[in-house]
This record gives sequence, structure tokens and C-alpha cells, in this order.
Amino acid sequence: MEPDAVEIRVVGCLIEKQRTTPDAYPLSLNALRLACNQSTNRDPVVDYDEQTVSDALRRLALRGWTRLASGAGSRARKYRHLLPEALGVDDAEIALLGVLMLRGAQTPGELKQRSERLHPFADLAAVEETLERLIERELVVRHERRPGQKEERYSQTLGAGEEAPAAAPGPAAATPEPSAPGVADPAPPAAEPDGEDRLDRIERELAELRAQVTALREALGDA
Repeated sequence: MEPDAVEIRVVGCLIEKQRTTPDAYPLSLNALRLACNQSTNRDPVVDYDEQTVSDALRRLALRGWTRLASGAGSRARKYRHLLPEALGVDDAEIALLGVLMLRGAQTPGELKQRSERLHPFADLAAVEETLERLIERELVVRHERRPGQKEERYSQTLGAGEEAPAAAPGPAAATPEPSAPGVADPAPPAAEPDGEDRLDRIERELAELRAQVTALREALGDA
């Protein structure tokens, strides 16, 4: 099974905090919960409790994406990510993946601006070159431009949270043909009595049918 949205948020926060607050990294469970629930640089904003984050860490550890980093004498359990080793990605690639995990699908311009604290890309071309490498390894996917957009958007493919493809337009509703002259339109089906569901209606009709059969047999002398 692919990582769910909680796992993607947790590992994305570990990537971000490793680069932006190295003195506080690895993160305790409470610090990681607060990072997941930030109202800035997050889309969507969530409200996870510690148990939710702890369960996600357990699943991520089984994938080989995170591990417990606190020593035997540590007062708090702390956690770090292992994505460079697990996926074989470099600093630039892990920075873009982290931002995509935390903010969803984005354009190269948005990625350059939002990844400045994680990795200093020289220019937009460097961002696009890194995205191409990630696409070749099927870690990122490119989306078609939306109407009115100048740039294509990209999202990570590691787990839940990536943008779903636009739904294909459904078939147009058929226009009813006009009735022939002199022919009345068929009457709409009668509404069921108030409070009566389909099963009740069937049972009622069956009871009426049985009563009609009984009456017919009596009339024919078969009762």
C-alpha cells in the first residue's frame, strides 16, 4: 500500500525541519505534531493528535523512511527521516519533494520560492532540471496546464495527497423527443406513500396479490 496523507505530511515535515531548524532536529513526537498542524506553508491545514502521528511514524519505519533517533538516555523519543537513503535522491531533489509533500501540486516558480530555505536553487532552470530528473524516476508527475495558467504544475507520486486528474466530461443529457400529435406523454410513475420504503411497498403489493388470488379461488370453488 502506498503512504497515506498522514505519512506524507509527517515525512514532509521531517524534511522541512531538518533544513530550516537543524538545531531542533531530530524532532520529538510533540514537535512533529506541531509541525504537521502548522497553519503556514501547509495545504491542507490539518489537526492531528499525537496518536495519529505516532501511528504514521510506525508505518513509515516499516517502509524504511524514518527511524527513532534518540539515544538510551534521552528524555524524549526523537525521529528522523531516511529518504535520501531510501530513494537515492540528492539535496535538490529531496527539497522539492518535501515542498510538494507539504503544499500539493505547484508550478516551478512556486517551488523555487517555497524551497529557498531548504535548498538554494540558482534559477528557475535549475528547478525545472531537478523536476525532470524526478519525473524520469517516476517520483514526480507533470500536470497539464489549466485554463489561464502560464506554467505547468507538478506533484509528487510517493503517496496520497497528489492532485487527481481532471474528470472527463460526461455524456450530454439526451433531449426528449416531442410526442407525436394526439399521443399523450407517458404519466410519471406514481410516488410511493409517505414514509413507505421500497421493501414495504413490495410486501404490501404481495399481500394484496395473495388476497386477490384467494378471492379468485373461492369464486371458482377451489378454496
